[in-house]
Amino acid sequence: MKNQTTNTILMIEPVAFGFNTETAVNNYFQQKYTDNSIDIQQLALNEFNLMVETFRAKGINVIVVKDTEQPYTPDSIFPNNWISFHEGGQAVLYPMFAQNRRNERRKDILELIEAQGKVINNVDDFTFWEEQNQFLEGTGSMVLDRENKIAYAALSERTDKSVFLQFCLVFGYKPVYFSAFQLVGEQLLPIYHTNVMMSVADKYALVCINSLEDDKELEMLFDSLEKSGKEVIPISRHQMHCFAGNMLQVQNKQEERFLIMSQTAYDSLQEHQIELLKSYNELIIIPIPTIERIGGGSVRCMIAEIF
Repeated sequence: MKNQTTNTILMIEPVAFGFNTETAVNNYFQQKYTDNSIDIQQLALNEFNLMVETFRAKGINVIVVKDTEQPYTPDSIFPNNWISFHEGGQAVLYPMFAQNRRNERRKDILELIEAQGKVINNVDDFTFWEEQNQFLEGTGSMVLDRENKIAYAALSERTDKSVFLQFCLVFGYKPVYFSAFQLVGEQLLPIYHTNVMMSVADKYALVCINSLEDDKELEMLFDSLEKSGKEVIPISRHQMHCFAGNMLQVQNKQEERFLIMSQTAYDSLQEHQIELLKSYNELIIIPIPTIERIGGGSVRCMIAEIF
């Protein structure tokens, strides 16, 4: 059976973290700081380092690669959008919506991972889709049920149906796709990444059910999750905006499982949700307010799982 969780993760240490204007056009979670005296990079680095230290203290293997100052990549802290790793030494490179995010793809990172004893037998390159303005941003665009070989995707500018179906065909995943929306002002607009509205763990899944407007798509999503043995834990739109959907289950070297979430996400949860999640695994809670506010992503976005 395939494993849903891993004990080894890749994280990219930021050197020039900041507000990315190219991604802000459809990532409505991003917010600018108006106080120019704030050192955003230093705040983000402090949050990043605390996160790495916390994981290592729990016995999770973290491979840290430092970003480079050139080319300018303000979102490099979110590597799961440009690469994913799979059992059998498989890796995938993905087509990215923002021009400046394409510079995050670095071959030397693959070499550094192999130097850590991880085998990469093959790299599937999907980046040619960028020439057709069609995108699929890794495990941001897709939430993978690796055990049951099911891929979930909320279609958007960054999650193209054709590219998604091609990934599923190549890697043998059953595709489950739908439309998911968030309220921006008085408008319902597509959610930029699936992994902000749902998360799949070994025995449960968190889902913002209010983000789906189509009853048939919601029924299809629930049916798929329940048939694959997942307990569905609903989260509200407010909780989704607090990144309660952007969680990730990992394990340590002793195969103890943990659910990683931000402090913002944890604070949004109700007591019964917290107790239910604790019944499945220990919670790791990380405060990353700067990264969430400026980058528009949370803890799951900062992690590329290595299988």
